[in-house]
Amino acid sequence: MNDKVGDLLIRIKNGYMASKKEVNVSYSKLAVAICELLKTEEYIESLEILDREIKLVLKYEFDEKTARKIPAVSDVKRISKPGRKVYASVHKLPYVFEGLGIALISTPKGIMTDRKARKEGVGGEVMAHVW
Repeated sequence: MNDKVGDLLIRIKNGYMASKKEVNVSYSKLAVAICELLKTEEYIESLEILDREIKLVLKYEFDEKTARKIPAVSDVKRISKPGRKVYASVHKLPYVFEGLGIALISTPKGIMTDRKARKEGVGGEVMAHVW
């Protein structure tokens, strides 16, 4: 597997599409950083680091009108791929759905959202969009 970030994001997306309560993803420091960021931004309920994997509890909201669970993540889009890295300066960081979603940015100060990167005044690799 070459694209660990892509695999992580697709496993989360597929878990939501299948209405799963929990999803297990492979462990890496980068995956932990992304999962903690998604937890901070309230896209996942919680995470637990096991021996060689991370157990994520997915977050749903209940819609009383339709009596259905609505997933916290509608979709994800991988921007930087192993064959093509996409970088942006602080002035060119993307807005995801006019601020309703987040962009995951890998900066010299660590993994952060586009909002925090603008606030910190740093640019970096645009890894993915989550909304």
